[in-house]
Amino acid sequence: MHTLIKVVGEYFVFLSIAIVVVYWLRAKMSVKVSLTWQLVVGGVLAELMSIVASHLFYDTRPFVTHHLIPIIPHAADNGFPSDHALLTSFLAFTMILYSKRTAIILFVNALLVSWARVAAHIHSPIDIVASFVFAAIAVVVVRAVTSWWRARGKSNSWRTLN
Repeated sequence: MHTLIKVVGEYFVFLSIAIVVVYWLRAKMSVKVSLTWQLVVGGVLAELMSIVASHLFYDTRPFVTHHLIPIIPHAADNGFPSDHALLTSFLAFTMILYSKRTAIILFVNALLVSWARVAAHIHSPIDIVASFVFAAIAVVVVRAVTSWWRARGKSNSWRTLN
C-alpha cells in the first residue's frame, strides 16, 4: 500500500499535465489560444493566492505533529496549501470550460493525488481543500475578467479567448 501511495502522491501529477497537453495538441487553434490564456493567467493567479495564503497560515505537516516517518519524504515545512492539489485541481477546473469528460478524469486524478498526499502524512485535509478553493477561484476570476473584457470590445484579438 505504501508503494501505491508513493507512486500516486508523487507521480500522478504528471498524468494530469500529460492529459492537458494531449488535449491542447489535438485542439483547434482558437481553443489552443483560449486554453493557453486560461492556464497561464489562471495558473499565475492560483500560485499567487497560494503564496499569500502560506504566509498568512501555517499548518504543520501531519508527520511532524504525529511523530511519524512520512511515506513520501518531505521537508518539515508549512504544508498549507498543497502544491500538488493546487496544480491538479487547477487543471481540472480549467478543463471544465473546454471538455467535461476530460475534466472528470482530471478531477478523479486530483482526488487520488490529494488522497495520497494525506495518506502519506505530508498534508492535512485543510491543505487540500484550500488548494481546490484557490484553483477554482483562479479559474472563475480569469474567465469572468476575460468575458467582461470581451463584452466591452476592448480588443478584437481577445475575441478568440472565449
